[in-house]
Amino acid sequence: MTHSIPGFTTLPLSTLKPHSGYARPYHFAPNPVGVNASALEVMTDLRFVAAATIRDDTDVDTATQKMVSRGVRSLLVVDGQDDVIGILTSRDLIGDRPTEIMNSRNVAFEEIRVGDVMTGRDHVEVIPLDDVLHAHVGNVVATLKHSGRQHALVVEEDQLFRKPMIRGIFSATQIARQLGIALQGPELAHTFAQIDRAMSARSPAMS
Repeated sequence: MTHSIPGFTTLPLSTLKPHSGYARPYHFAPNPVGVNASALEVMTDLRFVAAATIRDDTDVDTATQKMVSRGVRSLLVVDGQDDVIGILTSRDLIGDRPTEIMNSRNVAFEEIRVGDVMTGRDHVEVIPLDDVLHAHVGNVVATLKHSGRQHALVVEEDQLFRKPMIRGIFSATQIARQLGIALQGPELAHTFAQIDRAMSARSPAMS
């Protein structure tokens, strides 16, 4: 007995042939690293991994769901021309800013928009790709710790479009995972404290 769907023909089926392999993604799972490894080892390269983006007029509930579905803790905020106008992190969604907006405007959490809580372009710190190419994981950790931020963006000048483009993203959480650190709690201070301990244990002479 056949079960056809009106308007659609079936695709040809066959059995799997011997010695069949399987396709690998261009971007492999992050490798374990040490503090002296190349910084590129812990950079999410947007040439290989699609950027997680969102519009600034999107509600924060949708933004939260997108982070969960993509398995990320930050989203690039873009305008109608796909230019980056800011970054939204999980800390922005659970910090004091949403509560302040809810109280001052007398609105529910669901009514808050990404643009209300994101970090705008003028306050987003970036690192030139040329500097990253010669840096180590320890340099990235020191930079994130100094800025007090969970994420840092890497930029390069796009020769085709003649404008700066975000090429990659550094995440303190991702770096900790690749260093083999089992993070205890979401607090950024705890993340850096655990990374510091791991770095000191593995590189005692490193300042």
